[in-house]
Amino acid sequence: MKLSVQGIVKRFGSVTALNGVDLTVEEGEFLTILGPSGSGKTTLLKSVAGFEVPDEGIVLLGDRDVTLAPARSRNVGMVFQNYALFPHMTVAGNLAFPLEMRGVGKAEIARRVKEVLALVELETFSERLPRQLSGGQQQRVALARAIIFNPSLLLLDEPFGALDRKLRETLQLEVRRLQRRLKLTTLFITHDQEEALIMSDRIAVMDQGRIQQLGTPGEIYDYPVTRFVANFIGESNLLDGTASGGMVSLPGFGNFPLIAPPGPVTLLLRPEALRIGADAEQTPCRAEATVLETVFLGLSVKFRLKTTDVPEMLARMPLRPSDPPPPAEGSRIGIGFRPEDIHVVPRG
Repeated sequence: MKLSVQGIVKRFGSVTALNGVDLTVEEGEFLTILGPSGSGKTTLLKSVAGFEVPDEGIVLLGDRDVTLAPARSRNVGMVFQNYALFPHMTVAGNLAFPLEMRGVGKAEIARRVKEVLALVELETFSERLPRQLSGGQQQRVALARAIIFNPSLLLLDEPFGALDRKLRETLQLEVRRLQRRLKLTTLFITHDQEEALIMSDRIAVMDQGRIQQLGTPGEIYDYPVTRFVANFIGESNLLDGTASGGMVSLPGFGNFPLIAPPGPVTLLLRPEALRIGADAEQTPCRAEATVLETVFLGLSVKFRLKTTDVPEMLARMPLRPSDPPPPAEGSRIGIGFRPEDIHVVPRG
């Protein structure tokens, strides 16, 4: 079912947590709210779930206005970071509970419990208690409980935050496959940029109670519309230059053609687009830099660099077993980029 929030405002005393938020999640879409702590993303989720009542605006599920409706009447499934399983109930008991509250018959409950246990690959765990499960298994149970009653909307509140990295990555893909299979309209909350880029159809980046940008993962990463989004999504080199007559002047790198509004401009150059060493010799915009730090990342190497005009830049290059050793810290190397790899970040 489609979700629409229109003009949502929520205040807590003198603090405005949500400041006129408009957002639509299309039917079957996986949309992520991404932002730092205090940006308003959890308050938005609670307003959709019915745990908070907005001071202004409306929440629509399909054509139904649920702004003032109690949480229990919204037919919304929710998965929390801490699982929120009943510790005294078995896995089967936890899954049956939301159906029992809806007056579903015993035979139908047994059928649905068996069905969702198969979906999350926990068929043999039905009689275990939550404490007898691993963190990943508990999260699967929490997900199964959220979908067992066929919700109109699925809300995920940082559900992988308590898991180790490898398990988190596995569950991210599992949840995404399950969501696509069931065609569930899903609103996902996270502060993890990589997680948002991996899982989402679209991402809404929030800061200070407002949505700063809404778009596909590719649009958000490649074409940020504010300096905040450029800084928050991935690693960035934000460089200050001056534009005039179809050209941009960038200290240390000279002049190069680039369409930009005349005057001071902020330029985004992703670390993977900054070439170093022999690769830099093939680029039109070049400078010399000192290697401040070399960080081994397995499949790639990250460099912190300093030029005469820029105190710090980041570069990232893939690492193959046949490659020569990366430049050592303290060495001088050539760096460069192509103008087409630059994105002009709107000011303001």
